Amino acid sequence: MKKRMPANELRGRGRAACALARKYLLRFGGDGVTEAVLDHYLDPGSERLRSQTLNGVYQLLLESAQNANMRAGVVEAAIGGVGELGPLLFSFDPAAVNHTFAGGWEEVLDLIEDQLSPRGKVRRTPRSIWPLYCRAILTGAAFLAQFSDADDFYAWVDVFDREHRIRPALPMLLSYEIDGFGFPLACDFLKELGYLDFGKPDVHVKDILFGLGFTPARTKDYEAFKAIVLVAHDAKLSPYHVDKLFWLVGSGYFYDHPDVGHNGRVGTDRAEFIEWAWLSSAAAQSAQQQHPADGAARRR
Repeated sequence: MKKRMPANELRGRGRAACALARKYLLRFGGDGVTEAVLDHYLDPGSERLRSQTLNGVYQLLLESAQNANMRAGVVEAAIGGVGELGPLLFSFDPAAVNHTFAGGWEEVLDLIEDQLSPRGKVRRTPRSIWPLYCRAILTGAAFLAQFSDADDFYAWVDVFDREHRIRPALPMLLSYEIDGFGFPLACDFLKELGYLDFGKPDVHVKDILFGLGFTPARTKDYEAFKAIVLVAHDAKLSPYHVDKLFWLVGSGYFYDHPDVGHNGRVGTDRAEFIEWAWLSSAAAQSAQQQHPADGAARRR
């Protein structure tokens, strides 16, 4: 079993891991994965991501809220995506939603069933996917309705984001405010709004962090979040970059490029990557031990 790497031993290992992840993805060049395609996902710039309206922020919140467990597949398959909710949610106006649905999640789900006729079975037990998602719709609207506009919301987020010691408190707070959100989904929401110092500790990223020795097994979400930041600092990249890089390795999903692979999907395998990364690192160390002078010359 691989042990967690102490922080004082990380020097260079985060940079090497990111370089290997990028190299691994570029092995799928025959499927259309290029440097330019990778840069589209890894370095988008906060301006490209940031919505200019509170309605856009609310829609993105609902996009992130559907990314829990099997929820994305159910919502996407049933109604064709979050965008289809726009006409029902006043073009994603959080204040209007907050003032309209006095009947709770049942009223929202009734409207969805009546207007959108979701495909498949819609379960109504409290912990089922649709009731959970409808509660996220309502609590997300109630939370965002506190803000006058997008600039007001961003000014509030900036209070947390500008100070690294309190930054993790923000996704924790959001996880309390919005039903079914949780720490990872809150991180996803913030990073996809252009806050590049956040990474989402999802299953792909956590497995790769563990597999490469950056965290122990079954690490908690907050510890994985800190490991993403640590790797990013070592690699001189943003946590967003590291998160997206490892996520692409794990998922193989280039969602903005349907021409890549099969509808944007290529056959990556995170277990294969982890094994390949360790073998590549061992080969590099062996070469360095056999030719230390060459390594020293390269460093100069």
